[in-house]
Amino acid sequence: MHETIHLLKKTDFPSINRSKVETLQVNLGYECNQSCTHCHVDAGPNRKEMMTADNIEVVARYMQTQDINILDLTGGAPELHTQFRELVKIAHDQSRHVIDRCNLTILEEPNQEDLAEFLAEHNVEVVASLPCYLEENVDKQRGKGVFGKSIRGLQELNKLGYGKGDKDHKLTLVYNPQGPELPPSQESLKKDYTKLLAQEYDISFDHLFTITNMPIKRFGSMLVSKGKFEEYMQLLRNAYSAENLQSVMCRSMVSVDWQGFVYDCDFNQMLGMSLPHNEQVRTHLSEIINTDLEGNEIMIADHCYGCTAGQGSSCGGALN
Repeated sequence: MHETIHLLKKTDFPSINRSKVETLQVNLGYECNQSCTHCHVDAGPNRKEMMTADNIEVVARYMQTQDINILDLTGGAPELHTQFRELVKIAHDQSRHVIDRCNLTILEEPNQEDLAEFLAEHNVEVVASLPCYLEENVDKQRGKGVFGKSIRGLQELNKLGYGKGDKDHKLTLVYNPQGPELPPSQESLKKDYTKLLAQEYDISFDHLFTITNMPIKRFGSMLVSKGKFEEYMQLLRNAYSAENLQSVMCRSMVSVDWQGFVYDCDFNQMLGMSLPHNEQVRTHLSEIINTDLEGNEIMIADHCYGCTAGQGSSCGGALN
């Protein structure tokens, strides 16, 4: 795989600082039942990195001490972690809003037959990958048969009350472009998804997030291999919008990797750009349990243009 961090370090991206931390995004591990071409985590079935029980306990303490509003669980497939459900229950008992970054096909994996019911019981928001409403495009990007499994997963979630406008059972779909291009308008694309999924599969959902592909890990390596890395970076730079700076996710999020180390965002995590801003030292979540990060400078590189290009992009979709 071609690493891209050395291509991103030199940057003229403007400096930005943190606001109050509202969201704790935790990567529970890199194991996944899929290997998607756009995956910036390089997750897959052969990855065995998983968060330890000790670090799960640190996550629970940090949420309590810092009064975190949102616990955002990601991976890999976060549900494959043996303590996924335990952590969800802890957050639910603390009255935190929990997000599960779900690939939908996990609902059909062995020992996950009751997963959808568990998520519904604990009012977990499901943010589900569905990079297109066409079977051919989804299977090309995510693997043969993925679209069909995803549709069945969405139908199961609908039966449990997801995607019906209930604030306790939010269902959000996530779109990623097929290649090195910016996402279309989030608002107009949602209309297309809503119409086609309802007509063809009787599926409803609450929101659609469009997320720009980041020039890192698996996607970044593909760009390098095809000689399109600089072309894609120029596309992001040309589409830079200063108004998106106020809404980028790193202002109000702390990202935690499977080892418990902290980062400004999930993308910085994948590039090894840890807090504090020292490449030789990584900060563990246990070290900042009583630390107020508001006002701290955010670590930047050229990939930050991906979050500020066009309509903007974050784990919460478009920024404007």
